[in-house]
Amino acid sequence: MLAFTNNSGPLFIVGTVGISLFQNQTVGIILLITHILACITVGITFSFFREEKNIRFDRYTINAKKEDDKSLGEILGESIKGAITTILMIGGFVVIFSIIISILNKSHILDVITISISPIITNLGISNEYIKPMLAGIIELTNGLKLVSSNSVINYNLSIIISSFLLGFGGISVLLQVASIVSKTDLSMKKYVVGKFLQGIISTIYVSIILSFIPEYNKQSMNVSFTILIGLLVIITIMLYIISRKIFQKRFAVKKM
Repeated sequence: MLAFTNNSGPLFIVGTVGISLFQNQTVGIILLITHILACITVGITFSFFREEKNIRFDRYTINAKKEDDKSLGEILGESIKGAITTILMIGGFVVIFSIIISILNKSHILDVITISISPIITNLGISNEYIKPMLAGIIELTNGLKLVSSNSVINYNLSIIISSFLLGFGGISVLLQVASIVSKTDLSMKKYVVGKFLQGIISTIYVSIILSFIPEYNKQSMNVSFTILIGLLVIITIMLYIISRKIFQKRFAVKKM
C-alpha cells in the first residue's frame, strides 16, 4: 500500500512540471496519466506478493482521553501543529538535498560520476547532457526535473521520458522523507524502494507508448521500441527476484517447521 499510495500530486505534475517547466499543459497531463497508470500497475503487481502481517503502531497508542472529549479548538490546534511540522520537515529535506546537489556540482563530483557512467548511458540511447540532470533528480526530485526540462531543446521526448521516471521514483530526498514517517511502523522500506523504482520504469514505458501515438511528439527521432524493451527487461528482472525470494522464504519456513 505504501508504494501504491505515495505519489506526486496532480497540481505538482500538471502545474509545476507541465506548465511551469515544460511550458506545455499537454505534457503535464500525459505525465499525470502515466503516473497514475504506473502506480496502479505497481499496486496490482504487489498484491500478488503481499504478506499476511499485522502492522504495529506502538508509538501511536491513544491516550486515555477520548477524541470525543476534545474541544473543536483543541482538535484544530493539533491538526495545524501536525501540518506545520510536516511542511517544515519536507522543506528541510528539500533544502538539505539541494545543498548536497550544489556541493556535488561545485566539487565536480557529479562530473566524475557522469564521465564514469557515460558509456553505459549512451548505449541506452541517452545523450551525455542528460546524465547530470538524471543524477540530480535521483538525489532530489524538483531540482532534477528543472535541469531535465532545461535540456528539452536537445530532445523534447527524451526529457519527458526521463521526467516520468523521476516522478515515479521520487528521488532519495522523498524516500528519506517517507522513511522518517514509517519508522514508527512495521512498514517495509525495502519494498517501498523497489516499488518506487518499478513505478519509474513502468512510467517510462507508458510515456514512450503514448508519445509514439501523438503526431506532435512523433516528429523527433526516438527509439521507442528500445526504451520499452529495456524497461520490460528491468521489470522482469525485478519480478524474478521478488518471486525467487518468496519461494526461498516459503521453503525456509517449511524446513523450520
